[in-house]
Amino acid sequence: MDRTAEASAEMTQPIIINLGNQKAGKIKALKKGKGVLWDEVINVVEEVKTKLGEDAAGKVILPVVIIYRTKPKRRRLDKMIFPYLKNLR
Repeated sequence: MDRTAEASAEMTQPIIINLGNQKAGKIKALKKGKGVLWDEVINVVEEVKTKLGEDAAGKVILPVVIIYRTKPKRRRLDKMIFPYLKNLR
């Protein structure tokens, strides 16, 4: 792509899409541009384009996808062995 084409395309604010906690298979499919999550991202981008209307002409819509995995909470050993110790004090 030459510099004139890059300069003529205007950027809008990024669209942040929070997909939450997802399974590894769905994430792999998203990276390949396939699957349910990919369809969801495309639907959001299309929705933003329709909301912008004519303002979207000549602009690059950039989605930012957020996926997270929650770690299980670590339990302390003393609370597992003596769960009622705190109540005895």
